[in-house]
Amino acid sequence: MTLRVLIVDDEELARLRLRSLVQECEEPGAQVVGEAANAVQALSWLAQERCDLVLLDVQMPGADGLRLASELRRHEQPPAVVFVTAHPEHAVTAFDLEAVDYLTKPVRRERLQAALHRAHDRLRTRGAAADSEPVLVVNDRGRVTRVPVSEVLYLKAELKYVTLRTARHTYVLDESLSELEERLGERFLRVHRNALVARRAVRALERRAVPGDEEAGREGWAVRIEGTDEWLAVSRRQVAAVREALTAEGV
Repeated sequence: MTLRVLIVDDEELARLRLRSLVQECEEPGAQVVGEAANAVQALSWLAQERCDLVLLDVQMPGADGLRLASELRRHEQPPAVVFVTAHPEHAVTAFDLEAVDYLTKPVRRERLQAALHRAHDRLRTRGAAADSEPVLVVNDRGRVTRVPVSEVLYLKAELKYVTLRTARHTYVLDESLSELEERLGERFLRVHRNALVARRAVRALERRAVPGDEEAGREGWAVRIEGTDEWLAVSRRQVAAVREALTAEGV
């Protein structure tokens, strides 16, 4: 399979450099079939032509590369996207848009070739990938990590951040709990104004004193989380929903 590549970058020299690098990459096979200087040109090109992979700059006049990538995801068969940019701070957002890779300029041929391999593999398994496990993308001490939603036990708002807890690790997300609740849907239950719990992780509901309860220092409802010794406060209005989740899980 020869990858059909569209280069989108507002700088002509950058496009020329990428075209040259793509030609130097022997495996997997790749061919530049189009170029665009901005998102409007790219969408116009894609309305008439087909490509497998978009090499995409982030900062461009008009709609930036992140907005274009978001738009491409709505296509029935979206091309794979590799971001090529001088701005590394957008990496988390890029992977949240399911980018194949995120290359920083100046791009080395070896890194581009690795990205082409990832794009090739992504496209080869597109059918399976459509049904694959959804993930949350976190920046763990400068390293971008994909955390499968099936591993998440709970998410708890603390100060300006949200703590994501799995059985083995704790991560910090720079997103609001409300945004996460909307994205995660029915798999997660809001047990408190500051906490979402995976329904499958709900293991017990008791009255006990728990830090973060609405009436500090008094006994209140709390839920025990599977795989941990932790209890999270449950607001009075959510007690019935937690009991329902316990019943549904057969606990």
